[in-house]
Amino acid sequence: MDAFAQLAVSSVVKYFGPARSRHAAVDGVSLSVEPGQRLGVVGESGSGKSTLARMMVGLERPAAGEISFNGVAMGTLLKMRASRVELRREVQFVAQDTTSSFDPLRTLRDSIRQPAQHLLGLSSRDADAKVDETVALLGLAPALVDRHPAEVSGGQRQRFAIARALVVRPRLLVCDEVVSALDVSVQGSILNLLKRYCLESGAALVFVSHGLPATAFVCSELVVMRHGKVVEHGDTRQVLHEPKHPYTASLLAAFRGGGARSAA
Repeated sequence: MDAFAQLAVSSVVKYFGPARSRHAAVDGVSLSVEPGQRLGVVGESGSGKSTLARMMVGLERPAAGEISFNGVAMGTLLKMRASRVELRREVQFVAQDTTSSFDPLRTLRDSIRQPAQHLLGLSSRDADAKVDETVALLGLAPALVDRHPAEVSGGQRQRFAIARALVVRPRLLVCDEVVSALDVSVQGSILNLLKRYCLESGAALVFVSHGLPATAFVCSELVVMRHGKVVEHGDTRQVLHEPKHPYTASLLAAFRGGGARSAA
């Protein structure tokens, strides 16, 4: 793997199901993410992309292979509290399901304040200031942050989920299907936000989606997955205009009318 990689995935395998009938959700995947890189991972449902994303942030353990962050194996980082805290400060994950992401009994401010205090060691006052700053970054009305999750729209809740990840200013952000269930207008604002954050902060992004146009807009590099394997990996423009694998070509044909745009 690249010696300068921030995140390195090496020959990773993940199985699901009982031993006799298990299947490889992720099958021998290798890739790297460098500082500031915006990497898109696309594929249909069941391709293994979400399982890969969860392994990247330590929520799933690979059956074989290794994932490392800044040259240290993920398994090693997760063993000790100090390194776990450091990992959570540096790497944040945003999932599609925001309903289960927030405690329904706590205000959104409380949920976003928690990582600012726990991971950054901020006082309650400083954490609140960080929350307000991050909420403003996402273009959300200040009054909304003191509501409960059920009191805001799905699009607003997704932006609050991103705010909770960004409040610690991570060096790597992994997003799994964060816009697929949202209206096109809401998708656009979130995609622009993610791209701007990475460009301005130098953070890396792994953007996982079955939506090729959205992924191509945000990301400068694309990985295409099918049946747990990487079938294509290259510069976004190259993949869009000169696909090498028939499956990639079929994805492009399906989404060609959706306004796919290459990333800068």
